[in-house]
Amino acid sequence: MRKWFYVICPVVMLGVFIFIYEIKSQEVEDRERAKAAEIAKEKEAEAASRRIIEEKAREDADKRAADRAAEAKAKEDAKEKKYADEMQKISDDIAKADAEAAVLTTKVSELQEKLDDLQKQKEQANRDTFDIAKQVEASEVAKGSADLENQRMVEMIADRAAKSSLTKLPPAAPPAD
Repeated sequence: MRKWFYVICPVVMLGVFIFIYEIKSQEVEDRERAKAAEIAKEKEAEAASRRIIEEKAREDADKRAADRAAEAKAKEDAKEKKYADEMQKISDDIAKADAEAAVLTTKVSELQEKLDDLQKQKEQANRDTFDIAKQVEASEVAKGSADLENQRMVEMIADRAAKSSLTKLPPAAPPAD
């Protein structure tokens, strides 16, 4: 009999759970329906107020557009007058700049000629300096070669003298007993 308690108790509890679950799920569905109806009413009220606001905004936008058109016309006229004045000023500045450019062009050509002369003088001075440095280097190389040749000759003479029998001392006499 006790074995049946292990089956009956869970089945009874499952039945109670299903009963309570059905009741609660029905309540949740009712609340959701009520909430959805409330949200729909709010959306309708909001849409009506939005239409009224949009109408007022359209009227204001039309009025502002007319004001802007008048302002734009006034600005355009002022801009055209300013443009004409600026163009006259620019043409005057161009004429003045052309005159200055002619004067500066002659100055530039004179300075360019001086620069070319100075560059030629600099190149000649560099060539002269290079030739002198080349001569100095050649003389130093010749001096070094002469010193090496002198050292070689001295060593050859020293070697020959060392090998020569004339430079050697005669053998010492044997000691007298």
